[in-house]
Amino acid sequence: MRIVIVTFFVLAVAGCSRDKSDASSAWRSVAEKDLTEVQAGQRAVAVAARDALFERLSARLTAVVSKDGPAAAIAVCQSEAPTIAETVGREKNVRIGRTALKLRNPKNQPPEWAASTIAQKPGNPVFFAGPEGKLGTLLPIRLKAQCLTCHGPAETLPPPVRAALSERYPSDQAVGFAEGDLRGWFWVEVPPAK
Repeated sequence: MRIVIVTFFVLAVAGCSRDKSDASSAWRSVAEKDLTEVQAGQRAVAVAARDALFERLSARLTAVVSKDGPAAAIAVCQSEAPTIAETVGREKNVRIGRTALKLRNPKNQPPEWAASTIAQKPGNPVFFAGPEGKLGTLLPIRLKAQCLTCHGPAETLPPPVRAALSERYPSDQAVGFAEGDLRGWFWVEVPPAK
């Protein structure tokens, strides 16, 4: 009986591992110039979703910073940004989020299909053909001057921002950037075209 249980456990773990690697291997990189007409349509949906998320998040951050100061933006990114991304995802019928190599929020891990690609730090959009006709894309995020208040060199951050980061993100890695630096990526998964 013990051998049967151990054997079952080993097979179950191996099956889970295989399923996970099979899921990521179901995605393949596609050059933008090689996108099919259907994939080009999906690309347009992904870019529109990215633009909507960027605009809404930027507007919310600008409003909070002008009213309550830059330290308040930290709370917006932590608690409101995921909700804004979910709302945009529902409206555009996509899955969407943000990720980076130097994470601030550990919940912003990349989707499995993108993990190995972000390690290469692509500075241009990257596309992936997924299972059942899905399209995935990584769209670079470059820092603007106003972003440096929270993402610039640690020694230049205003004390209230440093305090907010220390409280909300004790393992923060997302500082030390300069204007124009690659901060991370928007990732978008678009379902198959109907």
